[in-house]
Amino acid sequence: MLIDRADIYIRAGKGGDGCVSFLREKYIPRGGPDGGHGGDGGSVIAVADSAIETLLDFAGKHHWRAKNGLPGMGKNMSGRAGVDLIMPLPMGTLIYDRDTDILIKDLSVIGEEICLVRGGKGGKGNIAFATPTNQVPREFEKGTEGQERWLRLELKLIADVGLVGLPNAGKSTLLSRLSKAKPKIASYPFTTLRPQLGIAELSDDRRIIIADIPGLIEGAHEGAGLGDEFLRHIERTRAILHVIDVGSDLATLPPLESYKAIRNELTRYSEKLADTPEIIAANKIDLTGGAEAAAELEQALGKKVWPISAVAGKGLPGLMEALWTLVKKDKVTPENETPVELPVPPHKRQS
Repeated sequence: MLIDRADIYIRAGKGGDGCVSFLREKYIPRGGPDGGHGGDGGSVIAVADSAIETLLDFAGKHHWRAKNGLPGMGKNMSGRAGVDLIMPLPMGTLIYDRDTDILIKDLSVIGEEICLVRGGKGGKGNIAFATPTNQVPREFEKGTEGQERWLRLELKLIADVGLVGLPNAGKSTLLSRLSKAKPKIASYPFTTLRPQLGIAELSDDRRIIIADIPGLIEGAHEGAGLGDEFLRHIERTRAILHVIDVGSDLATLPPLESYKAIRNELTRYSEKLADTPEIIAANKIDLTGGAEAAAELEQALGKKVWPISAVAGKGLPGLMEALWTLVKKDKVTPENETPVELPVPPHKRQS
């Protein structure tokens, strides 16, 4: 199950208190102050991890806390620093401050990390307050509290190509033919209930990552059907492959109306998504009248339409080469993000 949203509370560890202590050993009756400093609190750090695919762990656990620093001790011993809390997140996670709605970080590169809240500072022990005129200090510092905040996590899949189309356009079948993905395929609408990723292998070690989202219907940008939940997963793709059913009785709209309906939903959802380079594929040309309908669609649109049959495999090599050319040409620039990254303290880390 793809969990792609979660609200979580994070809190860094509190710094340990400083210690008030005086050296008392045999033959050293007045050894002076020896209270050590408290350890710094642990921080909370997010890391993009390729082994994590969803936000499932965060949907079921909403509170995440790093360890507190330990207090100082006698004999000038400092308390141990709190262990940092490392939160592995899927690549493509957007981290927002929930209260201000500010984008803190877009984790778009494997291994990329950010310190989200910083641990509190450990307090000084009484040894730090010793002076020639104050040789028996009883002063010490308490450790400071760690930072805390509420976050909103949103996952946007990172793919080269996003498949769009009406329900039963044949997107899942096409994905299964182009890659090793095994999406559910059936002759009824909304067989795809969550986004699917597949890797298409071309010659010369070329690869294209393809994302298939549930079929769109009119009003998807406002929440109708399943499109509103998953359209954001193709916002960062380099190209869109618009699949249109031109040959079966399952099509809910004629090919030209189908194209216009989906384009309208993309435009009303996001101008950026609407401006993404597009390739149009007329699917199911193996059925009676399919090839003629594909030619009519191309003439009506005045732009190139690729006639294909996902079931029979017709036209797929040429389509893949066209996709590769488009993906290689058009590079996606990362979304603007607020530079609020905090320095990572040199603590020992723990996942």
